[in-house]
Amino acid sequence: MPRRRVVILTDIANEPDDQMSLVRLLVSSDQLDIEGLVATTSTWMRARVRPDVINQVLDAYAEVYPTLSQHATGFATADALRALVTTGPEGFGMAAVSMQDDAISGGARRIIDAVDRDDDRPVWVLAWGGNNTLAEALASVRRTRQAAEVEAFVSRIRVYSISDQDDTGPWLRREFPTLHYIGIPSTPDGDQYYQATWTGISGDRFYKNGDGADFTTFTTDWVERNIRSKGPLGRLYILPCCIHEGDTPSFLGLIDNGLASFMSPTYGGWGGRYVWRQYYGETRPSWTQGGDAYPGRDNSRDTVIGVDGQPHTSDQATIWRWRDAFQRDFAARMAWTITPVAEANHHPVTTVNGNEGQAPITVDTTVGAAVTLDASASTDPDGNTIRFSWFFYPEAGTGIPTQPVAAGPPVQIGGGGSHDEGGIPSAGADGPPQPPARVVLDRETGPRITATMRTPGTAHVILMVDDNGSPSLTAFRRIILRSPAP
Repeated sequence: MPRRRVVILTDIANEPDDQMSLVRLLVSSDQLDIEGLVATTSTWMRARVRPDVINQVLDAYAEVYPTLSQHATGFATADALRALVTTGPEGFGMAAVSMQDDAISGGARRIIDAVDRDDDRPVWVLAWGGNNTLAEALASVRRTRQAAEVEAFVSRIRVYSISDQDDTGPWLRREFPTLHYIGIPSTPDGDQYYQATWTGISGDRFYKNGDGADFTTFTTDWVERNIRSKGPLGRLYILPCCIHEGDTPSFLGLIDNGLASFMSPTYGGWGGRYVWRQYYGETRPSWTQGGDAYPGRDNSRDTVIGVDGQPHTSDQATIWRWRDAFQRDFAARMAWTITPVAEANHHPVTTVNGNEGQAPITVDTTVGAAVTLDASASTDPDGNTIRFSWFFYPEAGTGIPTQPVAAGPPVQIGGGGSHDEGGIPSAGADGPPQPPARVVLDRETGPRITATMRTPGTAHVILMVDDNGSPSLTAFRRIILRSPAP
């Protein structure tokens, strides 16, 4: 699938986590086309920007690039990335946004140039700090172009914001109502961060909002052994003051791991799951959190079996449910920076029903019909043994306006059920709650299963292919079952 184009807005050096996220971004950058690395301000660093810290991390990346680049195609050179480093407004929020077109910041110009480039792919603007660089870019475009041109420009942008870290988020959502915006509105002072989905990356202990999450792969011991000990780039993964990598969810979901959550915020993946709704106090809907917990209504929370063996329901669970996999991925990539290809582990390659790769597979079916899902042709590039597991993801795909995930009452079929049976549907644009899109899997392990829908609608089944390398790596595949209403 085409790689995602990204522009990073980072208040790096205000605390350690931006630098930590930058290290992971660089070793994952074979998955992305980075088109801007912009040093910005935020509520935590209001009057200065630190591009020098970005360049310091790039210097370490340059040292490991010759080894890292042998493991996968697509890693940009350090020189190419240095050319993308620039700055946003050197002041806080809207007050620092230039209204003079010949005085806009290099970061704002970088965004404009990226969006204007002749490329059909949208540009993801990932706000790790304040968002006034994007505000400056859009304000300039609105002053200098016709209304239709502005709308076309806005339609090419995707924003994932790590809460509101200055006052420009509310302005952007209000002034550009069609802007694709992912994130939870908040005060910029951090008082509401504990509510945010992104804290599911590692915030269990700091925010005390991760009941059920396994913190093992963020302990100091694990980080020292698997990240910080891995060469010059690992040494720049500095230990946190608060949480590890609070900004990482903005790009985790853009990695092409087979979950393809970049196709829709409702799909759920390493960057979390979001629904389309109008948050209280906002002037329009956006991709955000919340929603009605009443059975059959959309909400942004996943229910996941935690490390304690009990079910836990939260927004943060939409990220921490994948933590073991994305941390093993990170550990492997850090090993790539210092390890020859023949001595390292690499991801399995999935093939489902003859379709190799990461793209979702859509299967049109009918209620009661057993759909065969065959992943036996999947392989491992290192010759490792692979094992297969499957699960029904009931919350995935909910929260899309006018697209109910289930319609009509469940239909009784043979074959019994399993704990994968059930789910939370979309309620549709109007009308009463709808029953769940129920799916029965005949087994949860093995290369070949059957999935049977009990209810009309749409449902997502996830395949996980794990190898036995060190660290073990997981490849995913999303299968979307569609059964029309009678």
